[in-house]
Amino acid sequence: MKPCALFGLAALVLSACAHAAPTSAQVSCTVSSRARADAAQTMRDMYAALMIEDLDAFHAVTTQDFFAYDAGQSFDGDALMDLIKDRHAQGVVFEWNVNDPKVEVVCDTALVTYVNTGSIMQADLMRPMKWLESATLRHDGESWRIRFFHSTAVPAPARPQ
Repeated sequence: MKPCALFGLAALVLSACAHAAPTSAQVSCTVSSRARADAAQTMRDMYAALMIEDLDAFHAVTTQDFFAYDAGQSFDGDALMDLIKDRHAQGVVFEWNVNDPKVEVVCDTALVTYVNTGSIMQADLMRPMKWLESATLRHDGESWRIRFFHSTAVPAPARPQ
């Protein structure tokens, strides 16, 4: 199944489960009160791992079949980490901040959406940035892990002429 289709399917399942009235045929699961906060923290932990190029920490918060859409490209497995390492080697410094995450949890699946504000600095030129981001996470029985991540940069406001 294509990654795009998987994300669409996950979003559809989350939406249907969140709005459906419980029936005896539906599987019942209990979601802890910490689930939303823990899922949001997983996103922050991903950025912490990327900032210091810690592949073990990155693996601790992603699934084995992790994939991402970022910078107009698709990335599988460790390819997102490789992109960040490459940018760091070019002298690029990123700042990322997960702001006001919205977290929907259904059983062992979470959808996290948020605005990421930060910056990109290269050659002593700092450019403020804002990204619209979302992720689908799975709980493996011990912790939340990111299955899919998507980031879209918000265009800079047009300069007055």
